[in-house]
Amino acid sequence: MDVVRIRRELLEYLLELARDFYPNEFAGFLREKDGVFEEILIAPNPHFGRSSAFFDTWMLPYDESIKGTVHSHPGPSPRPSRADLHFFSKFGGVHLIIAYPFTEEDVRAYLSNGEEVRIEVVE
Repeated sequence: MDVVRIRRELLEYLLELARDFYPNEFAGFLREKDGVFEEILIAPNPHFGRSSAFFDTWMLPYDESIKGTVHSHPGPSPRPSRADLHFFSKFGGVHLIIAYPFTEEDVRAYLSNGEEVRIEVVE
């Protein structure tokens, strides 16, 4: 996979969520339809803190359209932490990180092995 495709409307909503939760992190799961991320799903009973976000993946419904995750970093680095890489390796799919100050340029996408991939925003 060389590129991750995401609807502009969803990307703008994710940026807004990151700003709203700041200085805490937020996290969610991304639903894909026809190769494009279109929706976010927040797991039940999440914990969004200043240095981490936690949710119980066992609480998620069975949903084959969930193909990725998203979370914010309250600092300026969009690079995955060790904890992020550990989670990526367990969950699979594509993982978006949105760093402060939460603009489109502050979003990065990674595969489960930590490899960065390009993001394509579609209308």
